[in-house]
Amino acid sequence: MAKDPRMGAYMIGVVSMRYGVHPQTLRLYEREGLLAPSRTEGKTRLYSDEDLERLEFILNLTRDLGVNLAGVEVVLGLRDRLNHLQEDLERLAQVLEAAGLKDVPRPISSTGLVKLTTHGLRKR
Repeated sequence: MAKDPRMGAYMIGVVSMRYGVHPQTLRLYEREGLLAPSRTEGKTRLYSDEDLERLEFILNLTRDLGVNLAGVEVVLGLRDRLNHLQEDLERLAQVLEAAGLKDVPRPISSTGLVKLTTHGLRKR
């Protein structure tokens, strides 16, 4: 997936200092497929704001919850799959609404909160 070059980009040393993580740890996360920073033509890693959010999530799992890297991989895979399913549901709801179907139930948000409609809370 191509990353927007207008978004913030941080080199590995800055990310390392900001999060208190050794640069080798960041390289390990990349080798394991947990992070995928973009690269310059000179092969310098550039971490976007999206990469930093993902890193924060990884660090929360490993530092605060004691999850090992195999577990982190599973959790990230499930989270990514859930996000894709959520996007698919949103697109389907838009198609149904465009087809003239009214009162199409909207999917529950990724936060797990039920979205409000103009008529108040929606029943599941």
